Amino acid sequence: MAGPDAKGGDGTERDRDGRGREVGDTIGRKAERKLRARGDRDRSVWFGIGMFGMVGWSVAVPTVAGIALGIWLDGVLDDRISWTLTMLFIGVAVGCLIAWHWIRKESGHD
Repeated sequence: MAGPDAKGGDGTERDRDGRGREVGDTIGRKAERKLRARGDRDRSVWFGIGMFGMVGWSVAVPTVAGIALGIWLDGVLDDRISWTLTMLFIGVAVGCLIAWHWIRKESGHD
């Protein structure tokens, strides 16, 4: 950099905002590591099994939680509608959204 104040008081080179190169170097290293990890498309069978399990749990947990909440609501409220069935559908929908998010994230479409 040009000019008399291109170096900070501690001797490190500064950019226009006064931040050191350390921040830029750290960001650069993290970006390179992320690109290298995404470029690794030789995923094993274990990766597929792990993803399958993650998607399964992403749907199962909200579904079971919805059923439990629905059973509790059915016991507390005296309504004509079935809260268990309603919460079951909501739990499945939430689980599918979570699974979609995981699949999209792992496929590289952030």
